[in-house]
Parts: sequence; structure tokens; C-alpha cells
Amino acid sequence: MNSRIGSLAKIKVIDASRVLGGPYAGQILGDHGADVIKIEPPTGDETRGWGPPFLDDAASYFLGVNRNKRGMALDLTQEAGRELLLRLLETADVFIENFKTGTLDRWGLGRAELEQRFPRLVHCRVSGFGADGPLGGLPGYDAAIQASAGIMSVNGELGGAPLRVGLPVVDMVTGLNAVIGILMALQERASSGRGQFVEATLYDCGVSLLHPHLPNYYLSGKVAGRSGNAHPNITPYDVFAARDAPLFLAVGNNRQFATLCQVIGRPALAEDPRYAANKDRNSNRDSLKAELEEAMTGFDCGPLAERLIKSGVPCGAVRTIDQVMADPHTHHREMVVDIGAYRGTGSPIKLSRTPASYRLAPPRFGEHTAAILDEVGVQGDLFADVLPGFEADADTTARQQKVRR
Repeated sequence: MNSRIGSLAKIKVIDASRVLGGPYAGQILGDHGADVIKIEPPTGDETRGWGPPFLDDAASYFLGVNRNKRGMALDLTQEAGRELLLRLLETADVFIENFKTGTLDRWGLGRAELEQRFPRLVHCRVSGFGADGPLGGLPGYDAAIQASAGIMSVNGELGGAPLRVGLPVVDMVTGLNAVIGILMALQERASSGRGQFVEATLYDCGVSLLHPHLPNYYLSGKVAGRSGNAHPNITPYDVFAARDAPLFLAVGNNRQFATLCQVIGRPALAEDPRYAANKDRNSNRDSLKAELEEAMTGFDCGPLAERLIKSGVPCGAVRTIDQVMADPHTHHREMVVDIGAYRGTGSPIKLSRTPASYRLAPPRFGEHTAAILDEVGVQGDLFADVLPGFEADADTTARQQKVRR
């Protein structure tokens, strides 16, 4: 485990978000040293139940985006719970939430109120569509946004039905954009002394992912359809059959194409006027694929992939999850994290002096409530009605009794 402090070690985050986009943002901040306190409702983050598989009380889905956080259960529907949240925000730098539009306003904790009370606070909201506009305030989940933002329309086999991307890509990109916005706001705060509101919506982020389909549409007016694994602008950029398994070729320039042709024993293809430049290869992609696959049937996928990539041709065997985990390079890049019984995916953000560190496994429900209350000088027994499952540990109880005396 890396024990360095991290680039965000002086930042305190209150993460009151649930499901994926917001929690993923909180985990990224926590990986890089921020003190992240995860606030869960009395019923817990719903992803605790999105399994199997489970570890103790939590599904793998929850575990995947909630490490490096201290956990606290708090009933914000009650006034006392909201009072306690305000106490926590007094010392916080960042507040992440994804409450339904209008919820915080009804509780007296809207943007204007929080800005007035905590002028240095960076308030980040993750939502489906934002608070206003024709779709403002409506709920959004990843797959539904993949559909409504056009992603499914360009994903799937040629001539086939629209297909959801097999990852919650919209949620995760929304989390990434939330982090970018938070860091921008913290950077600006260093000079202005003021926080600001940061908004990341699933709809905006889904639309932002439509590259190169939107740029193509802006210039041509043509609506993109599904093309399977093939790229709409680049050829050869597709899955090709080798002798024993499929290989993805991602050839981006003429030099790479010439090298590919040389390695598979067909150097004349690079001189063929039908394939001389990318625009020519695009116009003749079907005949080119037939030529390449005819040559590639003489090679096993693994050795060919290794030879090509070492020759400067981007490519990759189509592997399964277990094969990725067995790859020594995955471990060399520290992309597997173990904390006790917990195993997770490492941070892809590598910093030379202040790298990510993995200090806390995802919290059990309400695990750190007592310690957090003690830090802000709150007597937990006075708020028992809004602290589900709260039990002060012996040291905390003794300190609180000493304060009372």
C-alpha cells in the first residue's frame, strides 16, 4: 500500500451522492489524499444491494466506487439530520450530491443558502439533465441516457439493433467531469477565495461522448448509424480474423499500414492505389478487409499481435476479463488494489511525487459515524434519531463525557 499523503491531502469532501457518478468522483478525490466522508441515507446507498457478488453487507458494485472514504449514516429528511450536515460542511472544501432537483431547496439547503453560509465551499451536483430546460429535473440512469443521447444509435453491428455499451460509460465520464470541475473550482478558489457551484449532468456528458459522430454530422449532415467494430473515419480499424482468434487492428497512418502489410507478407497492398491513403482505404474497406484476413489466416493471433505492436502497429487480441487480470502488465501498472479482503481497480492517474494511495476499504454501513462526530464536537446520543445504527465506541464515549463534565 502506498503511504504517501497525496496531492489532495488538505481537502475535505462530504460525499452525499449515491449510485455511481458522484461516488466515483468521490473515490477519485479520496485516492489522491482527500478526506472523504460518505453520507448514506438510513436505507444505505442502493448499490449495496446490487449483487451478487457480496462482501459482508456490500455488493461488488458498491465496493467498486467507494474506497478511501469514511462512512456515516444520516437521515437528512429530519431537521436534526440537516443540522448535523451543516456542521460537517463548516469544515469541508467540497460537497458532492445528487439529490433530486428541488430536494435541497425544500430542506433550506439550496445553492444560495449554501453559498451564503459557506462562501469557500465547492458544491458539486451530479444529475440526469440539470435543474432547468425542457428536461430539467427529470431522473436519469446511465443506460437511459445512452439511449436518449444517441450513443446506442451508433453502437451495435452493421444492420443490427441499437445496443447499449457494455459499461456504465456515461456515469463514469460524468464522475470524471465532476472531478475536473471540482479541481478547476479549487484552483480558482486559491486566487479568489470563493467557492462555486459545479454541475455535471449525465445528458451533457453523454452528448459530449459522440466523437467523431457529431463532428462528422456538423460537416456532412449525414446521420451516423451502426458499424460494428469498424471506425467510421479510419481504415483498417476493426476486428480481423487471424488463424485461431480475432485481432483488433487500429491503423492510424500510412506508415503503420505499410508496416502491417510487410509483417503479414503482403507488402504490395501498401502500394495498391485503392489503399494508398486513408480516404482510399475507407472507400474500399470491404475489399481491404478480405485481403488482410486472407493473409492473417496464416498467423496465430498472439504471436502476430506481439510482432505487430513491437513494430509500431497498434493492435490488441480480443481478451476476456480474467485474461486482463492475469496479464503481468496490469499488475506492473498497479491497476489491482488489495486492502484486506477488498480487491479493487487501481487509479489510472499516475503522479510522480504525490501518487494515489489506498488507505481505506469501502466503509461498512455507518462504520465511521462515531469518529466523525467526535471530530466536529457533536454528541452522538443527542442525534440518535437521525443516525441509523449509531453506537459510540468506548474512546469516543469517554471523550464526550469528559466534555460534558
